[in-house]
Amino acid sequence: MTGLQAGTSARADAVVADLVLRSERVWVDGGFRPAAVVVRDGRIAAVEPVGAAVRARHDETVAPGHVLLPGFVDTHVHVNEPGRTEWEGFASATRAAALGGVTTIVDMPLNSIPATVDVPALEVKRASARGRVAVDVGFWGGAVPGNAGALGPLHEAGVFGFKCFTAPSGVDEFPHLDPAALRRAVAEVAALDALLIVHAEDPDHLVAHGALGPHYRDFLATRPEQAERSAIARVVDAARHTGARVHVLHLSDAGALPMIRAAKADGVRITVETCPHYLAFESGSIPDGATAYKCCPPIRDDANRDALWAGLLDGTIDMVVSDHSPSTADRKVDDWGLAWGGIAGLQVGFRALWTEAVRRGLPLDVLLPAVTTGPAALVGFTDRGRIAPGALAHLTVLDPDAEATIDVATLAHRNPVSAFAGLRARGRFTTTWLRGERIATTVDGVTTVQAVRGELVTRG
Repeated sequence: MTGLQAGTSARADAVVADLVLRSERVWVDGGFRPAAVVVRDGRIAAVEPVGAAVRARHDETVAPGHVLLPGFVDTHVHVNEPGRTEWEGFASATRAAALGGVTTIVDMPLNSIPATVDVPALEVKRASARGRVAVDVGFWGGAVPGNAGALGPLHEAGVFGFKCFTAPSGVDEFPHLDPAALRRAVAEVAALDALLIVHAEDPDHLVAHGALGPHYRDFLATRPEQAERSAIARVVDAARHTGARVHVLHLSDAGALPMIRAAKADGVRITVETCPHYLAFESGSIPDGATAYKCCPPIRDDANRDALWAGLLDGTIDMVVSDHSPSTADRKVDDWGLAWGGIAGLQVGFRALWTEAVRRGLPLDVLLPAVTTGPAALVGFTDRGRIAPGALAHLTVLDPDAEATIDVATLAHRNPVSAFAGLRARGRFTTTWLRGERIATTVDGVTTVQAVRGELVTRG
Protein backbone atom coordinates (compact mmCIF):
# COMPACT_ATOMS: atom_id res chain seq x y z
CA MET A 1 0.00 0.00 0.00
CA THR A 2 1.84 3.05 -1.21
CA GLY A 3 2.17 5.82 1.36
CA LEU A 4 0.50 3.72 4.05
CA GLN A 5 1.53 1.25 6.68
CA ALA A 6 -1.13 -1.18 7.84
CA GLY A 7 -1.70 -1.77 11.53
CA THR A 8 -3.11 -4.85 13.21
CA SER A 9 -6.83 -5.39 12.64
CA ALA A 10 -8.88 -5.46 15.85
CA ARG A 11 -11.14 -8.34 16.88
CA ALA A 12 -14.58 -7.93 15.31
CA ASP A 13 -16.36 -7.84 18.68
CA ALA A 14 -14.12 -4.97 19.85
CA VAL A 15 -14.50 -2.75 16.79
CA VAL A 16 -15.85 0.77 17.26
CA ALA A 17 -14.71 2.17 13.89
CA ASP A 18 -14.27 0.96 10.33
CA LEU A 19 -11.01 2.76 9.65
CA VAL A 20 -8.42 4.90 11.39
CA LEU A 21 -5.95 6.94 9.35
CA ARG A 22 -3.00 8.37 11.25
CA SER A 23 -0.68 11.04 9.91
CA GLU A 24 1.77 13.60 11.21
CA ARG A 25 0.26 16.11 8.78
CA VAL A 26 -3.53 16.24 8.51
CA TRP A 27 -5.38 19.24 7.07
CA VAL A 28 -7.77 20.20 9.88
CA ASP A 29 -9.37 23.60 10.58
CA GLY A 30 -7.21 25.40 8.05
CA GLY A 31 -3.84 24.05 9.15
CA PHE A 32 -1.71 20.94 9.44
CA ARG A 33 -1.36 18.94 12.63
CA PRO A 34 -0.79 15.33 13.70
CA ALA A 35 -4.08 13.46 14.00
CA ALA A 36 -5.92 10.18 13.82
CA VAL A 37 -8.99 10.40 11.60
CA VAL A 38 -11.64 7.93 12.75
CA VAL A 39 -14.13 6.71 10.14
CA ARG A 40 -17.42 4.96 10.82
CA ASP A 41 -20.29 4.28 8.40
CA GLY A 42 -18.70 6.36 5.65
CA ARG A 43 -18.27 9.51 7.73
CA ILE A 44 -15.62 10.98 9.95
CA ALA A 45 -16.61 10.07 13.49
CA ALA A 46 -13.78 11.88 15.28
CA VAL A 47 -10.42 13.57 14.84
CA GLU A 48 -8.19 12.38 17.67
CA PRO A 49 -4.54 12.83 18.69
CA VAL A 50 -2.34 10.87 16.34
CA GLY A 51 -1.49 8.22 18.94
CA ALA A 52 -5.00 7.77 20.32
CA ALA A 53 -6.09 4.23 21.09
CA VAL A 54 -8.98 3.45 18.77
CA ARG A 55 -10.45 0.04 18.08
CA ALA A 56 -10.99 -0.29 14.35
CA ARG A 57 -11.21 -2.90 11.63
CA HIS A 58 -8.37 -1.19 9.79
CA ASP A 59 -5.69 1.04 11.30
CA GLU A 60 -3.31 2.63 8.82
CA THR A 61 -0.50 5.15 9.08
CA VAL A 62 0.32 7.61 6.31
CA ALA A 63 3.95 7.46 5.26
CA PRO A 64 6.34 10.09 6.64
CA GLY A 65 6.35 13.27 4.58
CA HIS A 66 2.95 12.56 3.04
CA VAL A 67 -0.16 14.57 3.97
CA LEU A 68 -3.74 13.52 4.60
CA LEU A 69 -6.20 15.88 2.93
CA PRO A 70 -9.94 16.11 2.35
CA GLY A 71 -10.90 14.95 -1.12
CA PHE A 72 -11.01 17.87 -3.53
CA VAL A 73 -14.20 19.29 -5.02
CA ASP A 74 -14.16 20.27 -8.71
CA THR A 75 -17.25 22.20 -9.76
CA HIS A 76 -16.23 22.74 -13.39
CA VAL A 77 -15.95 19.51 -15.37
CA HIS A 78 -17.14 18.76 -18.91
CA VAL A 79 -17.84 15.03 -18.99
CA ASN A 80 -19.50 15.20 -22.45
CA GLU A 81 -21.57 12.03 -22.06
CA PRO A 82 -23.94 11.24 -23.71
CA GLY A 83 -23.50 12.48 -27.26
CA ARG A 84 -19.77 13.18 -27.31
CA THR A 85 -18.54 10.29 -25.21
CA GLU A 86 -15.59 9.84 -27.57
CA TRP A 87 -14.29 13.11 -26.05
CA GLU A 88 -14.73 11.91 -22.46
CA GLY A 89 -17.27 9.94 -20.41
CA PHE A 90 -18.38 9.36 -16.85
CA ALA A 91 -16.25 6.25 -16.36
CA SER A 92 -13.02 7.81 -17.62
CA ALA A 93 -13.57 11.27 -16.11
CA THR A 94 -14.34 9.97 -12.64
CA ARG A 95 -11.40 7.56 -12.72
CA ALA A 96 -9.17 10.54 -13.58
CA ALA A 97 -10.72 12.52 -10.75
CA ALA A 98 -10.09 9.77 -8.19
CA LEU A 99 -6.45 9.48 -9.24
CA GLY A 100 -6.08 13.25 -8.94
CA GLY A 101 -7.41 13.46 -5.39
CA VAL A 102 -10.83 14.75 -6.51
CA THR A 103 -13.78 13.00 -4.84
CA THR A 104 -16.67 15.17 -6.06
CA ILE A 105 -17.26 16.73 -9.47
CA VAL A 106 -20.11 18.82 -10.85
CA ASP A 107 -20.72 18.26 -14.54
CA MET A 108 -21.33 21.11 -16.96
CA PRO A 109 -24.56 21.16 -18.99
CA LEU A 110 -22.99 21.45 -22.44
CA ASN A 111 -20.87 19.41 -24.83
CA SER A 112 -23.13 16.48 -24.05
CA ILE A 113 -26.10 15.85 -26.34
CA PRO A 114 -28.72 16.65 -25.25
CA ALA A 115 -27.56 19.68 -23.32
CA THR A 116 -28.91 19.80 -19.76
CA VAL A 117 -31.46 22.55 -20.35
CA ASP A 118 -34.59 20.74 -19.18
CA VAL A 119 -35.57 17.92 -16.83
CA PRO A 120 -35.79 15.19 -19.52
CA ALA A 121 -32.23 15.98 -20.61
CA LEU A 122 -31.08 15.88 -16.97
CA GLU A 123 -32.64 12.43 -16.59
CA VAL A 124 -30.85 11.23 -19.74
CA LYS A 125 -27.56 12.42 -18.30
CA ARG A 126 -28.21 10.84 -14.90
CA ALA A 127 -29.07 7.56 -16.59
CA SER A 128 -25.76 7.71 -18.47
CA ALA A 129 -23.84 8.19 -15.23
CA ARG A 130 -25.72 5.92 -12.84
CA GLY A 131 -23.66 2.93 -11.67
CA ARG A 132 -20.58 4.01 -13.65
CA VAL A 133 -18.90 6.69 -11.54
CA ALA A 134 -15.85 6.31 -9.31
CA VAL A 135 -16.50 9.56 -7.40
CA ASP A 136 -19.59 11.58 -6.50
CA VAL A 137 -21.15 13.51 -9.39
CA GLY A 138 -23.59 16.42 -9.42
CA PHE A 139 -24.99 18.40 -12.33
CA TRP A 140 -25.41 21.97 -13.48
CA GLY A 141 -28.40 23.04 -15.54
CA GLY A 142 -28.21 25.41 -18.47
CA ALA A 143 -29.77 28.82 -19.10
CA VAL A 144 -30.22 29.35 -22.82
CA PRO A 145 -32.60 31.50 -24.89
CA GLY A 146 -34.95 28.57 -25.42
CA ASN A 147 -35.65 27.89 -21.74
CA ALA A 148 -36.16 31.39 -20.40
CA GLY A 149 -38.81 31.30 -17.71
CA ALA A 150 -38.52 27.53 -17.32
CA LEU A 151 -35.61 27.07 -14.93
CA GLY A 152 -37.80 26.25 -11.94
CA PRO A 153 -38.33 22.54 -12.78
CA LEU A 154 -34.60 21.99 -13.24
CA HIS A 155 -33.98 23.73 -9.93
CA GLU A 156 -36.52 21.47 -8.22
CA ALA A 157 -34.90 18.45 -9.86
CA GLY A 158 -31.72 19.18 -7.94
CA VAL A 159 -29.24 20.89 -10.27
CA PHE A 160 -26.75 23.07 -8.43
CA GLY A 161 -27.41 26.14 -10.54
CA PHE A 162 -27.48 27.32 -14.12
CA LYS A 163 -24.68 27.98 -16.56
CA CYS A 164 -24.92 30.54 -19.33
CA PHE A 165 -22.63 32.04 -21.95
CA THR A 166 -22.55 35.69 -22.93
CA ALA A 167 -20.70 34.80 -26.16
CA PRO A 168 -21.08 31.81 -28.51
CA SER A 169 -20.30 28.59 -26.67
CA GLY A 170 -18.77 26.69 -29.57
CA VAL A 171 -21.62 24.16 -29.81
CA ASP A 172 -24.90 24.87 -31.57
CA GLU A 173 -27.09 23.13 -28.99
CA PHE A 174 -26.12 25.60 -26.25
CA PRO A 175 -26.67 29.16 -27.56
CA HIS A 176 -25.53 32.21 -25.64
CA LEU A 177 -27.59 34.91 -23.94
CA ASP A 178 -27.56 38.43 -25.34
CA PRO A 179 -27.58 41.30 -22.79
CA ALA A 180 -31.39 41.40 -22.53
CA ALA A 181 -31.63 37.63 -22.12
CA LEU A 182 -28.87 37.73 -19.50
CA ARG A 183 -30.86 40.25 -17.46
CA ARG A 184 -33.95 38.04 -17.67
CA ALA A 185 -31.95 34.97 -16.59
CA VAL A 186 -30.43 36.81 -13.64
CA ALA A 187 -33.89 37.97 -12.54
CA GLU A 188 -35.28 34.44 -12.85
CA VAL A 189 -32.39 32.99 -10.85
CA ALA A 190 -32.90 35.66 -8.19
CA ALA A 191 -36.57 34.71 -7.88
CA LEU A 192 -35.58 31.06 -7.37
CA ASP A 193 -32.75 32.03 -4.98
CA ALA A 194 -30.60 29.89 -7.24
CA LEU A 195 -27.12 30.43 -8.69
CA LEU A 196 -26.13 31.63 -12.17
CA ILE A 197 -22.62 30.73 -13.33
CA VAL A 198 -21.40 32.72 -16.29
CA HIS A 199 -18.89 32.27 -19.07
CA ALA A 200 -18.28 36.01 -19.27
CA GLU A 201 -16.96 37.32 -22.59
CA ASP A 202 -18.61 40.12 -24.55
CA PRO A 203 -18.91 39.20 -28.25
CA ASP A 204 -18.75 42.88 -29.18
CA HIS A 205 -15.08 42.80 -28.16
CA LEU A 206 -14.18 39.47 -29.78
CA VAL A 207 -12.51 39.50 -33.19
CA ALA A 208 -14.20 37.31 -35.80
CA HIS A 209 -11.80 34.96 -37.51
CA GLY A 210 -11.36 31.74 -39.43
CA ALA A 211 -7.98 30.12 -39.82
CA LEU A 212 -5.24 31.94 -37.88
CA GLY A 213 -2.14 29.84 -38.41
CA PRO A 214 0.31 28.46 -35.84
CA HIS A 215 1.18 31.55 -33.76
CA TYR A 216 -0.50 31.84 -30.36
CA ARG A 217 -0.27 35.63 -30.34
CA ASP A 218 -2.68 35.77 -33.28
CA PHE A 219 -5.30 33.80 -31.37
CA LEU A 220 -4.73 35.82 -28.18
CA ALA A 221 -5.43 39.04 -30.09
CA THR A 222 -8.92 37.78 -31.00
CA ARG A 223 -10.01 37.55 -27.34
CA PRO A 224 -8.78 40.72 -25.62
CA GLU A 225 -9.07 41.43 -21.91
CA GLN A 226 -11.84 43.95 -22.51
CA ALA A 227 -14.15 41.15 -23.61
CA GLU A 228 -14.05 39.68 -20.11
CA ARG A 229 -14.26 43.03 -18.33
CA SER A 230 -17.28 44.19 -20.29
CA ALA A 231 -19.22 40.98 -19.73
CA ILE A 232 -18.32 40.79 -16.04
CA ALA A 233 -19.49 44.39 -15.59
CA ARG A 234 -22.89 43.38 -17.01
CA VAL A 235 -23.08 40.42 -14.64
CA VAL A 236 -22.18 42.59 -11.64
CA ASP A 237 -24.75 45.20 -12.61
CA ALA A 238 -27.52 42.62 -13.00
CA ALA A 239 -26.67 40.96 -9.69
CA ARG A 240 -26.53 44.32 -7.93
CA HIS A 241 -30.03 45.23 -9.11
CA THR A 242 -31.69 41.85 -8.46
CA GLY A 243 -29.82 40.43 -5.46
CA ALA A 244 -29.06 37.27 -7.45
CA ARG A 245 -26.17 34.94 -6.68
CA VAL A 246 -23.74 34.95 -9.60
CA HIS A 247 -20.43 33.25 -10.23
CA VAL A 248 -17.78 34.16 -12.82
CA LEU A 249 -16.29 31.11 -14.46
CA HIS A 250 -12.64 30.55 -15.45
CA LEU A 251 -11.36 34.12 -14.98
CA SER A 252 -8.28 34.71 -17.11
CA ASP A 253 -8.16 38.53 -17.07
CA ALA A 254 -6.68 39.77 -13.80
CA GLY A 255 -7.67 43.28 -14.80
CA ALA A 256 -11.25 42.41 -13.81
CA LEU A 257 -10.25 41.70 -10.20
CA PRO A 258 -10.64 45.29 -8.89
CA MET A 259 -14.21 45.37 -10.22
CA ILE A 260 -15.00 42.02 -8.59
CA ARG A 261 -13.34 43.06 -5.33
CA ALA A 262 -15.37 46.27 -5.24
CA ALA A 263 -18.60 44.42 -5.98
CA LYS A 264 -17.96 42.03 -3.11
CA ALA A 265 -17.27 44.96 -0.79
CA ASP A 266 -20.61 46.47 -1.83
CA GLY A 267 -22.46 43.29 -0.89
CA VAL A 268 -23.03 41.94 -4.39
CA ARG A 269 -23.42 38.15 -4.16
CA ILE A 270 -20.61 37.31 -6.54
CA THR A 271 -17.88 34.68 -6.50
CA VAL A 272 -15.15 33.93 -9.01
CA GLU A 273 -12.95 31.04 -10.02
CA THR A 274 -9.80 30.59 -12.01
CA CYS A 275 -8.11 27.45 -13.30
CA PRO A 276 -4.73 25.72 -12.99
CA HIS A 277 -3.80 26.52 -16.59
CA TYR A 278 -4.14 30.27 -16.00
CA LEU A 279 -1.94 30.04 -12.91
CA ALA A 280 0.63 27.58 -14.28
CA PHE A 281 1.17 28.88 -17.82
CA GLU A 282 1.78 32.22 -19.53
CA SER A 283 1.39 33.19 -23.16
CA GLY A 284 5.04 33.86 -23.90
CA SER A 285 5.97 30.21 -23.34
CA ILE A 286 3.30 28.61 -25.54
CA PRO A 287 4.96 27.05 -28.61
CA ASP A 288 3.77 27.59 -32.15
CA GLY A 289 1.06 25.15 -33.13
CA ALA A 290 0.62 23.83 -29.57
CA THR A 291 -3.17 24.07 -29.64
CA ALA A 292 -3.53 21.77 -26.63
CA TYR A 293 -3.19 25.12 -24.79
CA LYS A 294 -6.19 26.66 -26.55
CA CYS A 295 -9.01 27.65 -24.23
CA CYS A 296 -11.53 30.46 -23.97
CA PRO A 297 -10.91 32.87 -22.40
CA PRO A 298 -7.24 32.47 -23.29
CA ILE A 299 -4.06 32.10 -21.27
CA ARG A 300 -2.56 35.59 -20.98
CA ASP A 301 0.89 37.02 -20.22
CA ASP A 302 3.19 36.57 -17.24
CA ALA A 303 2.25 39.85 -15.54
CA ASN A 304 -1.40 38.83 -15.74
CA ARG A 305 -0.53 35.47 -14.22
CA ASP A 306 1.22 37.21 -11.32
CA ALA A 307 -1.87 39.33 -10.73
CA LEU A 308 -4.13 36.26 -10.75
CA TRP A 309 -1.93 34.70 -8.09
CA ALA A 310 -2.24 37.89 -6.05
CA GLY A 311 -6.03 37.72 -6.41
CA LEU A 312 -6.03 34.13 -5.20
CA LEU A 313 -3.84 34.92 -2.21
CA ASP A 314 -5.91 37.93 -1.12
CA GLY A 315 -9.16 35.99 -1.38
CA THR A 316 -10.75 37.83 -4.29
CA ILE A 317 -10.58 34.59 -6.28
CA ASP A 318 -12.66 32.09 -4.33
CA MET A 319 -11.56 28.81 -5.89
CA VAL A 320 -9.43 26.99 -8.45
CA VAL A 321 -11.20 24.35 -10.55
CA SER A 322 -10.14 22.43 -13.62
CA ASP A 323 -12.53 23.47 -16.41
CA HIS A 324 -11.66 20.01 -17.73
CA SER A 325 -12.81 20.33 -21.36
CA PRO A 326 -11.28 17.52 -23.41
CA SER A 327 -11.67 16.52 -27.02
CA THR A 328 -10.33 13.96 -29.43
CA ALA A 329 -6.84 14.55 -30.81
CA ASP A 330 -8.07 15.25 -34.33
CA ARG A 331 -9.81 18.41 -33.07
CA LYS A 332 -6.54 19.90 -31.86
CA VAL A 333 -5.24 20.79 -35.31
CA ASP A 334 -2.17 23.05 -35.41
CA ASP A 335 -4.12 26.14 -36.49
CA TRP A 336 -5.23 28.30 -33.52
CA GLY A 337 -8.33 29.50 -35.33
CA LEU A 338 -9.59 26.03 -36.23
CA ALA A 339 -8.62 23.96 -33.19
CA TRP A 340 -11.15 23.03 -30.47
CA GLY A 341 -10.82 25.28 -27.43
CA GLY A 342 -10.58 23.35 -24.18
CA ILE A 343 -7.90 21.99 -21.84
CA ALA A 344 -7.96 18.52 -20.28
CA GLY A 345 -6.56 18.64 -16.75
CA LEU A 346 -8.85 16.91 -14.28
CA GLN A 347 -6.27 14.36 -13.11
CA VAL A 348 -3.22 16.65 -13.09
CA GLY A 349 -4.41 20.23 -12.63
CA PHE A 350 -3.61 20.39 -8.93
CA ARG A 351 -0.12 19.04 -9.51
CA ALA A 352 0.52 21.86 -11.99
CA LEU A 353 -0.89 24.38 -9.52
CA TRP A 354 1.31 23.06 -6.72
CA THR A 355 4.36 23.07 -8.99
CA GLU A 356 3.90 26.76 -9.71
CA ALA A 357 3.22 27.50 -6.05
CA VAL A 358 6.52 25.84 -5.10
CA ARG A 359 8.30 27.95 -7.74
CA ARG A 360 6.80 31.03 -6.07
CA GLY A 361 7.81 29.90 -2.57
CA LEU A 362 4.23 29.36 -1.41
CA PRO A 363 3.26 26.68 1.10
CA LEU A 364 0.70 23.98 0.45
CA ASP A 365 -1.77 25.30 2.97
CA VAL A 366 -2.48 28.48 1.00
CA LEU A 367 -3.80 26.41 -1.93
CA LEU A 368 -6.05 23.98 -0.13
CA PRO A 369 -9.10 26.19 0.58
CA ALA A 370 -9.30 26.97 -3.14
CA VAL A 371 -9.73 23.31 -4.06
CA THR A 372 -11.76 22.11 -1.05
CA THR A 373 -13.95 24.46 0.97
CA GLY A 374 -14.10 27.13 -1.75
CA PRO A 375 -15.83 25.05 -4.45
CA ALA A 376 -17.79 23.11 -1.81
CA ALA A 377 -19.29 26.37 -0.54
CA LEU A 378 -20.23 27.45 -4.07
CA VAL A 379 -22.64 24.54 -4.43
CA GLY A 380 -23.70 24.32 -0.79
CA PHE A 381 -21.80 21.21 0.27
CA THR A 382 -21.25 21.22 4.02
CA ASP A 383 -20.31 17.56 4.31
CA ARG A 384 -17.20 17.45 2.12
CA GLY A 385 -14.02 19.39 1.40
CA ARG A 386 -13.01 19.25 5.08
CA ILE A 387 -11.79 16.82 7.71
CA ALA A 388 -14.16 17.20 10.65
CA PRO A 389 -16.63 15.08 12.60
CA GLY A 390 -19.75 14.50 10.54
CA ALA A 391 -18.10 15.12 7.18
CA LEU A 392 -18.04 12.39 4.58
CA ALA A 393 -14.84 10.33 4.70
CA HIS A 394 -13.73 11.58 1.29
CA LEU A 395 -9.97 11.66 1.80
CA THR A 396 -6.75 11.62 -0.17
CA VAL A 397 -3.03 11.28 0.53
CA LEU A 398 -0.56 13.55 -1.26
CA ASP A 399 3.19 13.11 -1.43
CA PRO A 400 3.99 16.81 -1.94
CA ASP A 401 7.67 16.29 -2.69
CA ALA A 402 7.37 13.67 -5.42
CA GLU A 403 8.35 14.81 -8.90
CA ALA A 404 7.56 13.28 -12.26
CA THR A 405 7.06 14.32 -15.86
CA ILE A 406 3.41 14.14 -16.87
CA ASP A 407 2.89 11.49 -19.53
CA VAL A 408 -0.63 11.97 -20.84
CA ALA A 409 -0.67 8.46 -22.30
CA THR A 410 -0.74 7.11 -18.74
CA LEU A 411 -3.64 9.27 -17.53
CA ALA A 412 -7.20 8.04 -17.11
CA HIS A 413 -8.56 10.77 -19.41
CA ARG A 414 -10.12 9.17 -22.48
CA ASN A 415 -7.84 11.05 -24.89
CA PRO A 416 -4.09 11.62 -24.40
CA VAL A 417 -4.22 15.33 -25.26
CA SER A 418 -3.41 17.99 -22.66
CA ALA A 419 -1.54 21.24 -22.21
CA PHE A 420 0.05 19.61 -19.15
CA ALA A 421 1.86 16.98 -21.25
CA GLY A 422 5.58 17.01 -20.53
CA LEU A 423 5.34 19.23 -17.46
CA ARG A 424 7.79 18.32 -14.70
CA ALA A 425 5.25 18.34 -11.91
CA ARG A 426 5.42 18.24 -8.14
CA GLY A 427 3.18 16.02 -6.06
CA ARG A 428 1.67 12.57 -6.35
CA PHE A 429 -1.65 11.33 -5.00
CA THR A 430 -1.05 7.90 -3.55
CA THR A 431 -4.43 6.88 -2.13
CA THR A 432 -8.00 8.18 -2.29
CA TRP A 433 -11.00 7.08 -0.23
CA LEU A 434 -14.71 7.65 -0.81
CA ARG A 435 -16.90 7.22 2.26
CA GLY A 436 -13.98 5.50 3.91
CA GLU A 437 -13.54 2.95 1.10
CA ARG A 438 -10.28 2.93 -0.83
CA ILE A 439 -11.03 3.78 -4.47
CA ALA A 440 -7.69 4.71 -6.00
CA THR A 441 -4.01 3.97 -5.44
CA THR A 442 -0.73 4.72 -7.13
CA VAL A 443 2.10 2.26 -6.50
CA ASP A 444 5.47 2.65 -8.23
CA GLY A 445 3.88 4.70 -10.97
CA VAL A 446 1.06 2.22 -11.58
CA THR A 447 -2.40 3.65 -10.93
CA THR A 448 -5.48 1.66 -10.03
CA VAL A 449 -9.09 2.58 -9.46
CA GLN A 450 -10.42 -0.32 -7.47
CA ALA A 451 -14.14 0.25 -7.27
CA VAL A 452 -17.08 2.16 -8.73
CA ARG A 453 -18.42 3.69 -5.51
CA GLY A 454 -19.52 7.17 -6.51
CA GLU A 455 -23.04 8.47 -6.03
CA LEU A 456 -25.12 10.98 -7.96
CA VAL A 457 -25.69 13.98 -5.71
CA THR A 458 -28.26 16.77 -5.82
CA ARG A 459 -28.67 20.26 -4.41
CA GLY A 460 -30.09 20.66 -0.95
